[in-house]
Parts: sequence; C-alpha cells; structure tokens
Amino acid sequence: MTDFMTRARAAQEAMRQVFPVTPLQRNVHLSERFGADIWLKREDLSPVRSYKIRGAFNAMRKQPDQDLFVCASAGNHAQGVAFMCKHLGVKGVIFMPVTTPQQKIHKTRTFGGDQVEIHLIGDYFDDCLAAAKAWCAEKGGHFLSPFDDEDVIEGQASLAVEIEQQLGQVPDHVVLPVGGGGMSSGVATWFGDRTHCLFVEPAGGACLRAALAAGHPVTLDHVDTFVDGAAVGRIGEKTFDLLRNVHLSDVHVLPEDRICTTMIEMLNIEGIVLEPAGALAIEAVEDIQSFVRGRTVVCVTSGGNFDFERLPEVKERAQRYSGVKKYFILRLPQRPGALKEFLGILGPDDDIARFEYMKKSARNFGSVLIGIETSKPENFVRLFAHLEDAGFTYTDITNDETLAQFVI
Repeated sequence: MTDFMTRARAAQEAMRQVFPVTPLQRNVHLSERFGADIWLKREDLSPVRSYKIRGAFNAMRKQPDQDLFVCASAGNHAQGVAFMCKHLGVKGVIFMPVTTPQQKIHKTRTFGGDQVEIHLIGDYFDDCLAAAKAWCAEKGGHFLSPFDDEDVIEGQASLAVEIEQQLGQVPDHVVLPVGGGGMSSGVATWFGDRTHCLFVEPAGGACLRAALAAGHPVTLDHVDTFVDGAAVGRIGEKTFDLLRNVHLSDVHVLPEDRICTTMIEMLNIEGIVLEPAGALAIEAVEDIQSFVRGRTVVCVTSGGNFDFERLPEVKERAQRYSGVKKYFILRLPQRPGALKEFLGILGPDDDIARFEYMKKSARNFGSVLIGIETSKPENFVRLFAHLEDAGFTYTDITNDETLAQFVI
C-alpha cells in the first residue's frame, strides 16, 4: 500500500510536465440542494476532457524505449493515448468501436495528428478490445490497456493525490464512476479506509456489481452503449482484485435515462458540459443524500467529451424519465369534431410534440401516435382522467421499450 501511494504521488508530480492540476471546485447549487459540502473534481477540464490522460501518461512514460503503442478505447482513453503519442513523438494505433461518437473520433485524430492511425471495429468495446489485442500480437508494439494495467491504475490514482492536496484533508465520501475499474480502483486504493468510496455504474454496463455478486469478473450478456465512457461488459482482472472487497451496498446502478437529467441540469444551471459517464457521480448523490447530509463529498466528473448532436436524445431521455413527456397511442373516432374535442382536453401546459396517424384506412376509428410535453408529471394524471371521462381509448407506450423503439 505504501509503495502504491509513493508511485501514485510520483506519477502526479511527473505529469505536471504535461498538464496542470485539474480544478477541485465546491458546487454551491449541489451543496444547497443536498445539504452537504459537495465538491467536483473536474476531470472534464483536463487537456483531453477526461481523466484518461493520467493513465496513458504514466504507462507510456514507463516505456521510454517503445516507439509503438496500441490501444482499444470507446473514446477517452484513445484521446489520452493520442495526446501522449504526439507529445512524446511516438506512433500509436488506436482501435475504437464503430458506435463511438464522432466527436471523440475527431478529437482523437486532432490530438494525435500524424502520429496515430485509427481503426473503427466492432459495435461494442469488448469486440474492439479483442481486435486490438490480436493486431498487437501479430504486428508488435506495446498494448496499452484502458484500465487493466498496473501503470494505468497508478496513473489514475494521481487524481486522488490531487483531491487530498487541494481539499487539505481526506473527504468524508468520494463518489466514483466505474467502467473497467481503472480510475475507481486507483482512487479507492489511495484512500483505503481513510474515506468512504461509493461506486456508480450505468444499468446497461454494471460489470462491477456483476463481478462482486459472482466473486470474480464475469462478462455481461448485453451492454447498453449510451454511456459510452462506462459501457464495459467485463471489469478488469487487476482492477477487480483491488475492488473485490467493496460492499454491494456501495455500488449504485443508475438507469441511462436518469443520468440524462443530470447532464441537462448541469448544462442549464451550471454551464458544465458532461458526457453521460461524467454525470454518473453527481446523479448518484440523489440516492445517498440522507447519508451524506452535512458531510464533505467529492464527485469525480470523469469526462466532458459530449457530441452536441446527441443533445436532442439526451433531452428526450431526461424528459421521459422525469415524467414530463409521454407517448401514447390514441384511438380517435373518425367523425367530425373528434380531433377538436381531444385538443380541448389538453391543459394550458400540455404541448403536442408528435402527432402522427398510424392507420389511415379505418372507417370508424384511427390510431394516432401522440407525444405530449408538459411542465410537471402530475399534469398527465389530469389529462388521462379527462380522456377516460370523454370516452377516448389510449395506450401509454412511453416505457414500452420494444414498441417505442419502432414507433417513436
């Protein structure tokens, strides 16, 4: 443990040659909302807008004679490796999933320039990872794991070194997003039993929870790639060794749509742009607010590489989760005045966001897909009650993922 802390501190000092310390900022809005002293460790303000530059820097500086690095990444690790390849003047071959947001692909090219080449392979990170390892085994070079590497873990732990130095003390709680476990295992190892670490995963990539339940790393049957920075189907072997004693009660799993509410809130209120994985730690405070009230809490905003072309989807997901937007199929009588009657039922805050006839050949009734946005969830209670009183038949499909996938 002492040796690990010495190496993490050395990594933190060495990386000052490349980029400055990321800010630790007290957030007044969140502190007042949750009745706690809440600080944000702004890894979204690093040169590559994520903490991944730390692990890439530390691992690459320990290979001074290597002139070719190979990695697989959903975006942020790729940018860190690309940045360091250009900084060190070495070559990099970077594998990224086909589903990686274009913003992250573009920034990787920008950071690496002529020093890197990019291969887009596989729909999921684990497919991409296998391809990268196979290429490296055949062509050579040093494979740089995004998380399952002792030097990478050590580099990510530099984040914890800075938190303690900047705060001037050990916080009561540190909230950590989890993907493959590189950052969370490094930070948790640094703090040890001196603070309480909470771990947060997206529901579609809860590989730490699955591993803790099984007692060993397991491969998830399905991974939802929306939270691309944490969409990992299997936690690392080395990272799990450092996290195997974590209590399941300290692992929080959040639905993807719920994470979107924090992304929108931080953008609108604080002007902070976070990617889905970067919002995980903040959103988790909602679940532990009674536990952390009056205490010092540090949330790691792990990344801000957000493609604004995704903003409509994020807003949509946030509205649906918050209950202020619903979709339903209305059985509308094919008679004069029926549509006007329906419109008269809408309240002053109810806006039609979607209106589409789904079956236009029916003689007596027509099925209409309707999307309604409103100001507060309880408005739908009133709306649906009035629809039933008026004799309208409807089916709420907002949370029917299978049906919504085809018609929304």
